[in-house]
Amino acid sequence: MATVRDTTYDLLRDLGLQTVFGNPGSTEEPFLQDFPADFRYVHALQEASAVAMADGYAQATGRPAHVNLHTAPGTGNGMGNLVTAWHNRTPLIVTAGQQTREMLLIEPRLANLRATELTQPYVKWAHEPARAQDIPAAFLRAYATAVQPPAGPVFLSLPMDDWARPADPPPQRRTVATRVAPDPDRLRDFAAVLAGSRAPVLVLGAAVDRADAWPAAVALAERLAAPVWSAPAPERAVFPEDHPHFRGVLPYAIGPLAEALHGHDTVLVVGAPVFRYYPHVPGDYLPGDARLLHVTDDPDEAARAPVGESLLGDAGLTLATLGELLPAAGRAAPAARSAPPPPEVGDPPSADALFAALAAQWPADGVLVQESPSNLAALRRRLRVSRPRSYFTMASGGLGFGLPAAVGIALAERDSGRNRPVVAVIGDGSFHYSVQALWTAAQLRLPLPVLVPVNQQYAILKAFAELKHAPGVPALDLPGLDVTAIARGYGCASRVVESPDALGPALRAALAADRPTVLPAPISTDVPRII
Repeated sequence: MATVRDTTYDLLRDLGLQTVFGNPGSTEEPFLQDFPADFRYVHALQEASAVAMADGYAQATGRPAHVNLHTAPGTGNGMGNLVTAWHNRTPLIVTAGQQTREMLLIEPRLANLRATELTQPYVKWAHEPARAQDIPAAFLRAYATAVQPPAGPVFLSLPMDDWARPADPPPQRRTVATRVAPDPDRLRDFAAVLAGSRAPVLVLGAAVDRADAWPAAVALAERLAAPVWSAPAPERAVFPEDHPHFRGVLPYAIGPLAEALHGHDTVLVVGAPVFRYYPHVPGDYLPGDARLLHVTDDPDEAARAPVGESLLGDAGLTLATLGELLPAAGRAAPAARSAPPPPEVGDPPSADALFAALAAQWPADGVLVQESPSNLAALRRRLRVSRPRSYFTMASGGLGFGLPAAVGIALAERDSGRNRPVVAVIGDGSFHYSVQALWTAAQLRLPLPVLVPVNQQYAILKAFAELKHAPGVPALDLPGLDVTAIARGYGCASRVVESPDALGPALRAALAADRPTVLPAPISTDVPRII
């Protein structure tokens, strides 16, 4: 007779979930025992890294990923990056072992006392099956929940003694739709507003990239002769940044954002919140009497928008249909934005100088994973992303995602056969949040360059302290960290990039290597403005 474990593994095969990310614990061993030869276990040294690797892998493959955690402590370790997966809209199936059912009443060591509450509110669904025989059907429901819009992580708590029990007949395989078409009447109303607009502007969010909708976005922007902004703090690139209509990334504060949109009478926001703010800089939400039209596949996102009229729908389907409904605008296309001036020469170099050198050496089909908050403006200013699915970062604002996510993305590029080069830019503060991910990259022999701008400080926090007039904050400097020694200790190659001119040879060598290469690059300690 088939066991619950047998039936579950058969279902995981059917769902294409044969890669498991995790860090094994005692409560997971009954699930992992006699691990099938047609499955792969991606071993992370800590659960936060496992979650972010799975997130990156899922985003790069466009399919859900399975990450297996260790009861309550392991789930707690993974929570920071689970928050990021929630904001990234990543379909993750997160499972965690639970203590033996017969002992749960007496709360033994390593019991997850409130398993379904621990991960909330950062999962779409959390469940501990009432019977061992319900585990396969719970996996099927978890999968269906994770992929439906808005996509996101789900959580299953699975008692360790369930796996050997006799199984019920396997659940019937079923499929669910993953795209929501917009209401046609409401969409025609939006089209009428845009057609009558004097100066429309498009603001696009990460859902445009997730929907593979760059061509539809370009076509609509050109039809409207409208400039295009990225929504604030985007986790994905949303539009070809070398296109003449593209203006950049909107500031993530209320007053400055409205100022950036000055002169526009209609703001069409597609696939983004309205808006993602962080520092409170008060002002009007919109300039003057501008009208905002909002397209999202998330009812909660629509409900919490402080201004505008919302339409539920898939970003790609909506952009394509609007393009069909709208006549060509009878106005000139916006002028292209000017290129940034050459960076100033300094010793150590500025972040601008380092990233200008990176842009000059950037591979045509490169994928950028970044987590360098204080240097982000300089990076986006110098390196313009021109291809879909080529830029990834965290939507949550929490650190510790970028490095392990880059490992997952690089693994997905290899598994898919695309083999696009992946380059991570990770600040020296962020680097140490999930540094153990380097070991996994080395074990997988991934040719992953990790460029580390070294300014020996949490410069983003110094910038925020300046904005908020909060002097004297402790622990914002990072002396005594040897990035090269740490990288080599995890099995990576490493060489210091002493100047921007040295970056090109170092990057080429790293991309040709058979293991990850960490490239610390000293930069200026000047603190950039946060807005």
